Amino acid sequence: MKIDVLTLFPEMFTGPMTQSMIGKAIEQERIEFDTLDFRQFANNKHNHVDDYPFGGGAGMLLKVEPIDLALQALEEKHPDTKKRVILLDPAGKTFTQKDAEELAEEEHLIFICGHYEGYDERIKTYVTDEYSIGDFVLTGGELGAMVMIDATARLLPDVLGNAQSAIGDSHSTGLLEHPQYTRPRVYKDMEVPEVLFSGNHKKIAEWQQKESLRKTYRRRPDLLEKYSLSKEEERVLSEIIKEEK
Repeated sequence: MKIDVLTLFPEMFTGPMTQSMIGKAIEQERIEFDTLDFRQFANNKHNHVDDYPFGGGAGMLLKVEPIDLALQALEEKHPDTKKRVILLDPAGKTFTQKDAEELAEEEHLIFICGHYEGYDERIKTYVTDEYSIGDFVLTGGELGAMVMIDATARLLPDVLGNAQSAIGDSHSTGLLEHPQYTRPRVYKDMEVPEVLFSGNHKKIAEWQQKESLRKTYRRRPDLLEKYSLSKEEERVLSEIIKEEK
C-alpha cells in the first residue's frame, strides 16, 4: 500500500511513522509512506496557502490551488495507482473500524491535512472521502491522519506479528472485545476466571462471547442497537441483563 500525506508540518509524522509495528512495516517496505509539504505549491512570494474568505468571516481558509497542484504532482509520480483522496474535516463522516477495514483494501491513500478556519469548498472536488475522528476540533488534520493511518495499516497482511490478532478486536465484530488476562493467576486477591484454565475450548468460547456481550451492554449499549443478535446471543444477553439487575 502507498500512503501519501499532504501537510504543512511533515516533521510531525517523523516519530509516529518510524515507531512500533507501523515503523517496521514502512522499513520493510510493506507500506510505502511519504509526506508532501503543499506549501511548495503556493503561487505567491510569501508562500501563503491560505486567504480571507469571500463574504467575510472569522479566520482564514485553505486555498484550492496548492492542494490541486500537490495532487497533480502525486498523480505524475504514481500515475498507475488507484487513489482514495481523504480530507480530514470536522464535518466529515466519523471514522470507524469498518472504514479502516475498507481502506485497508485500497492500493493508494492520500490524506489532506488542513489548518486555519476551514477549506475552500472547491478542494472537495478532488476528494473521494471526508472523515473526522470525533466530534471535536483539532488545530490541524495531522493527528487525525495519524490515527486513521495506524488503524488502517495494522490491518494489512504481515503488519501485525499475528495475522489473527486483529480479527477479534473491539469494533471488528460489532461488539467490544471480551476481557483478557495473563500471569499472575492471582494478584492482590484478584483472580483470573477459572473457566480459562479448564482446557474446555467450547466453554471458554462461550464465556468469551458472553463477556463480550456483557462488556458491550455495560459500556457501549448503543453498539447493540446496530448489531444483529443471533437467537443464542439474544438468550445470553437476556441472561446478562437479569444478572446485571
